Amino acid sequence: MAGRGAAALLALCLLRAAAHPQCLDFRPPFRPPRPLRLCAQYSAFGCCTHERDAELARRFGALAARVDAPVWAACAGYALDLLCQECSPYAAHLYDAEDPSTPLRTVPGLCEDYCLDMWQTCRGLFRHLSPDRELWALESNRAKFCHYLSLDDTDYCFPRLLVNKNLNSNLGRVVADAKGCLQLCLEEVAHGLRNPVAMVHARDGTHRFFVAEQVGLVWAYLPGRERLAQPFLNISRAVLTSPWEGDERGFLGLAFHPRFRHTRKLYVYYSVGVGFREWIRISEFRVSRDDENTVDHGSERIILEIEEPASNHNGGQLLFGDDGYLYIFTGDGGMAGDPFGKFGNAQNKSALLGKVLRIDVDHGERYRVPPDNPFVGDPAARPEVYALGVRNMWRCSFDLGDPATGAGRGRLFCGDVGQNKFEEVDLVERGRNYGWRAREGFECYDRKLCANTSLDDVLPIFAYPHKMGKSVTGGYVYRGCEYPNLNGLYIFGDFMSGRLMSLREDLGTGQWQYSEICMGRGQTCAFPGLINNYYPHIISFAEDEAGELYFMSTGVPSATAAHGVVYKVIDPSRRAPPGKCQIQPAQVKVKSRLIPFVPKEKFIWTPESTPRPTTARAPTKAPRRRRPTAAAPVPTPRPVRPTRRPGGRRGGGRRRGRPSPAVPTPSDGAVRLVRPPGLSPGRGRVEVFAGGHWGTVCDDAWDRKAAAVVCRQLGFAHAERAAKRAEFGEGRALPILLDDVRCAGVEHSLLECRHAGVGTHNCGHEEDAGVVCSHQDPEP
Repeated sequence: MAGRGAAALLALCLLRAAAHPQCLDFRPPFRPPRPLRLCAQYSAFGCCTHERDAELARRFGALAARVDAPVWAACAGYALDLLCQECSPYAAHLYDAEDPSTPLRTVPGLCEDYCLDMWQTCRGLFRHLSPDRELWALESNRAKFCHYLSLDDTDYCFPRLLVNKNLNSNLGRVVADAKGCLQLCLEEVAHGLRNPVAMVHARDGTHRFFVAEQVGLVWAYLPGRERLAQPFLNISRAVLTSPWEGDERGFLGLAFHPRFRHTRKLYVYYSVGVGFREWIRISEFRVSRDDENTVDHGSERIILEIEEPASNHNGGQLLFGDDGYLYIFTGDGGMAGDPFGKFGNAQNKSALLGKVLRIDVDHGERYRVPPDNPFVGDPAARPEVYALGVRNMWRCSFDLGDPATGAGRGRLFCGDVGQNKFEEVDLVERGRNYGWRAREGFECYDRKLCANTSLDDVLPIFAYPHKMGKSVTGGYVYRGCEYPNLNGLYIFGDFMSGRLMSLREDLGTGQWQYSEICMGRGQTCAFPGLINNYYPHIISFAEDEAGELYFMSTGVPSATAAHGVVYKVIDPSRRAPPGKCQIQPAQVKVKSRLIPFVPKEKFIWTPESTPRPTTARAPTKAPRRRRPTAAAPVPTPRPVRPTRRPGGRRGGGRRRGRPSPAVPTPSDGAVRLVRPPGLSPGRGRVEVFAGGHWGTVCDDAWDRKAAAVVCRQLGFAHAERAAKRAEFGEGRALPILLDDVRCAGVEHSLLECRHAGVGTHNCGHEEDAGVVCSHQDPEP
């Protein structure tokens, strides 16, 4: 614990080394909805609402009434300057409020030369501006008085920060590094989930959200992020999946009926198997009459089943469009290269695999085909087909449209997983062919089929090569209220590399501009409650009922490993004005016990430089499918090999804050294994990094729970055993850093476990601890 305290103190010192835009409520600045009257210089961007500006005007008027007229004539400008710094975008820095645990200044931090000038004629003003009696006592001593009021970092004091180009050139815009990587932050929303494949809301005004696990459970969360102890839906006995990392089968999709408030219906997409036969099933359920937070499990009505010739490429997305129809996104049937039939399933209009399907679930015995589906009346096609030529679309979304104009509403975005070279993002339209298996991204895959002039396929809006990632996870166009700068930005990711990415349409040319997204460095995410790292296997994205954006990822991509986390995407550069985005959730009767949400993830201070997530080992993926692409930026190569799915990614469990190409200094708590020659990976002496040094761990109290923490950090799902008595050799060249380590088994590093303190021990290297890790459960 002593080590963690020292690290926290160092981080705090580093954080205070530079200012970042932040208000006194510890949140980003905003654009006031109408001009301010007193502090007009902050009307375009700052920290004051019209009501706060009016309150400052009242204080200014009261001050004028208390100060002698001749003094006021000379000092009114100073008074206005000082009062209005509460409205500055850097108010938190000026008032020492960047850390909520420190006391606020009563007067903003001043540049010493400004203070010395003000002292000459207006020092008596401070008795009316501040209740700080210590400041009053220094009034007669000019040097001590101004030293007390000054800020140490002279570039960030008032008024010099007003002319600091570095601080003001891009104020209010999304922060980008020198390479154009957009720096955003995250807020942890839920954790302890087993491959969270989907998060949806019911459009019923309750602002609940429902998170589906690959094993077949769906959990209900209230707007305050409390989770109901009883699952909303549990069909785990019917769902076909396995603990294998990379297994693409399982519970894959969930959608609520667009009129759920009245119909109480929802639809699910999951894998089923008997013997060697496997298929996908789309079913309808109804919510229980007795409990609106529980599904009536006896109400299942099977809508559609499709035979799966292989265990991969299972699709899984369900969406309702504005037209009220259900859109179903299937994979091409699996294996590699869509080897089924003469042209593959994706190009075969009479097959339901490799397609986007569109059906009417409100009519017919099971469903009805909408009369305007593009292939209705074509004897060679299934009438359910809405679009074809897809390999394995993993996560699609409808654009809600610009909040002000509605522009873009109804556009259908999909990430389609590639085969050998490219991943792609498509805009799906009625009746169009998206090219697989003739084409992968912008390039030909099956050259003979690609040369067929009747193909008439649509190229993706964006594609990227496998040096950037090997399994796209489609996302959403941000249309929420809280972060205006993100409006119109399509945010998506890659399951294999852990990259977060974005596209923005150039309305003049119709082209899509790419920007990578990195976790904010330095001060960028230094807000209470925000974090700047995430687990690397990005499984899915989501919108809540207010349109805010989320994504789900895991450090151990197995359907049975409870390491999944839900993150909310945050823009630290600008927020909406206070009060604009308030919601009033409809009341929900809760019968189940509530489990309060307690965040576990931590902010990690990283130096200001090129941002990215830490490289994790090549995964095996979560439900997704492969597809190529050509023209794309050439960022950091990542050594990863393909295989996809919520189960996918062998051996990586590290969080992402997005890595730079240079090998970074390890963060406190990092671990490594040192093993004698000839031993297989996953076993060795444990060495931990803390306080700038690598060191060993003593085996006092060392047990399998502590070993599990180490194994998870190194990308292994299980700890076979905890090794003691220097079984893997003594690390005599290193200091002993940890002793008496006691873990619960859920910590992210040994430093989070109880221990004697970094560097404190009563043991020798003959007690150096080790571990034996495994990808397989030693106790099945």
